[in-house]
Amino acid sequence: MPFIGNKPSAVPLTSADIADGIIVNADISSTAGITLNKLSGNPVFRNALINGDFSVAQRGTSFTSTSSANNDDTYTLDRWYILSDGNDIIDVTQETSVVPTNQLNAIALDVETINKKFGIAQIIEQKNCVGLIGNTVTLSFKAKVSSTTKLDNVKCAIVAWSGTADTVTSDIISAWGVEGTNPTLIANATYENTPANLSVTTSYATYSVSAAVDTASTKNIIVFIWSDVTDTTLGDFLYVTDVQLEKGSAATDFEFLPIDVDLTRCQRYFQKIDTSSDNQPYSARTNSTTETVCVLMLSTSLRASPTLNNPNFAFFDSSSSQTSSGGSISVTKITNSNSLITILKSGFTTLTNNRSCISGPVADLTIDSELW
Repeated sequence: MPFIGNKPSAVPLTSADIADGIIVNADISSTAGITLNKLSGNPVFRNALINGDFSVAQRGTSFTSTSSANNDDTYTLDRWYILSDGNDIIDVTQETSVVPTNQLNAIALDVETINKKFGIAQIIEQKNCVGLIGNTVTLSFKAKVSSTTKLDNVKCAIVAWSGTADTVTSDIISAWGVEGTNPTLIANATYENTPANLSVTTSYATYSVSAAVDTASTKNIIVFIWSDVTDTTLGDFLYVTDVQLEKGSAATDFEFLPIDVDLTRCQRYFQKIDTSSDNQPYSARTNSTTETVCVLMLSTSLRASPTLNNPNFAFFDSSSSQTSSGGSISVTKITNSNSLITILKSGFTTLTNNRSCISGPVADLTIDSELW
């Protein structure tokens, strides 16, 4: 390539040339390497938590005492479950109005039974704890309360689980204790930080804590955010969003992912066949005079073999149809990298054995592969 004047010589560009994303002239030939953060911002998927902005709600958007949906140790918005000193302590909703500026969602915890501690937690799968265990991590989130008159002591914890990997006792609280005293954890669960009052106000702000995950034989990490108050008022709200756990000693901006990515990540742990919109039969065969076997292709691969609820199934073949009554349901096979499950459903009558048919749930089918 021709040049006018002197031909420029090649000079390596290094990290010394970049300060907060701006290339400078100093030490242009330094041998220091350029880091990924300097070139392209924080790396993607740095947040070990899933659905930290509470945008995915496969189970629904409201969880009350109806069907015990707000019980202690019960999953609500995807990947998040309630921890509370008893059942029906809080109602949980996907909040869409009381949210930070230019954002869409938060989780709202509404006091239903006064004078009890309550919170939310998420268990991180062991495979996603690689790089966090043995290092310093930072938990950050945005939060606000509806009133600080009573709801004036919100805390958070990074908890290490040293029991069997991915077989976590999800109700990690042994005793909630008196106001201001951190709950006592069960065996194999350890606070990695020392939880303290974050002094949450009535306006959204970002709160963070850092800790070394150094408990011996840690297998999983649990994030726990709670109200440590035992003098509450009916109808008080705690709002939380943008929850992030990342490697390092400082919090970075919350990592927003495309909604389809978030949904797919959640579906590794939970999927629902919603009969109001997905009411379609599946190829099946009769397995006896009372059972059918059908195969379901799932939206994405599951973490492990799932637990199913037990809705009734419809049955159709060339000459007859019926709906099961009660009976049982089980997964007899899971293949294709955990994305194809074979379901045995009983509760039928007078079927002809070993006949091709179509069959499927007549009410929502839930497919649960959560960590608990």
